[in-house]
Amino acid sequence: MSLGDDHQSSGGHGGMSGTRVRLPEEEGGHRRGGRSSSRSLVTVVGVVVLLIAAIAFANRGGDESGSSDAAADKPKTSSTAPSGTAPVQSGFAHDEQGAQSAAANYAVTLVSADILKPSRRAEIVRQVFVDDKQAALTDKFNTAYSREFLSSIGLDESGNAARGSTYVSRTMPIGTKATQYSDTAATVEVWCTGVFGTAGEKTTRPVTSDWFTLTLQLRWVGDDWKVESFSQKDGPAPVPGDNKASNADEMSKAVQEYGGFTYAR
Repeated sequence: MSLGDDHQSSGGHGGMSGTRVRLPEEEGGHRRGGRSSSRSLVTVVGVVVLLIAAIAFANRGGDESGSSDAAADKPKTSSTAPSGTAPVQSGFAHDEQGAQSAAANYAVTLVSADILKPSRRAEIVRQVFVDDKQAALTDKFNTAYSREFLSSIGLDESGNAARGSTYVSRTMPIGTKATQYSDTAATVEVWCTGVFGTAGEKTTRPVTSDWFTLTLQLRWVGDDWKVESFSQKDGPAPVPGDNKASNADEMSKAVQEYGGFTYAR
C-alpha cells in the first residue's frame, strides 16, 4: 500500500578515514625475517588478548559487582540503545539522530494494520502529524482506506479480517538516512521491509513480503519531531532467497504469538 505526497530530496554527507600501516621496510629499509616474525607473533597474541577481554566485558554487561545472578536479572542496555543514545522515554531528541529515530518509528506506524482501522486511525494521525496537516490527512486516509478498498483486501469496514483469519501488516525499518537537516526541519528516508496479507486457511491473499522506502518530511514542533508529509517508493530489494514458504497454520501462529515492534530505533 502506498500513500503520501511527492517530494524532492537533496544533500547528503559522509566521511572517510584511513589507518596508516607501518611496514618493516620503513624502519630501516631491509626486511629482517626473524625479527619481523617475532613482532608479528607478539602483535597477533596482543590482538587475541584484547579480543578476549572485550568479549568478556561485553558478556558481563558492564556490571562490576561480580554477581552472576545480578547480571542475569539486568537487561543489557546495549540491546536497545540506538546508536549509543539511550532509547527515548517521551519525545525524540532534538538532533539529526532524533529525527531519524522519529522517522523509523513513524514508518512502523504508518504502514501498519492499525492505520486501516477507523477507530485507531484518528489517534495515529494526532500522534504522528503536525497539527495543521491533521484535518487534510485524515480526509485523505479516509478516502484511501474506504470500505471498498478494505473489502478488496479481505477486511470489513472496521478493518478486521474474517473469522478464523488474521490480517497482518508489519513494517521493519532496515536503515535510515537524513538527506536534509536543520534545527526546525528534516527529510529522512527509511528503507523498510515488511510482511503483508491475510493469514488463514481460506485466504486468497496470503502473507507476502515487500521492500520499499518511505521518505518523511519532519518538522520540530514544541518538543518533538512530527510528520509534515511523506511518500513511498518501491525497493531497493535484494535477490529473493530460497526460503520455503510456511503454510497457513504456521503463519497464523507466528502472527498471533510474535508481537510487532512499536519502537524501531
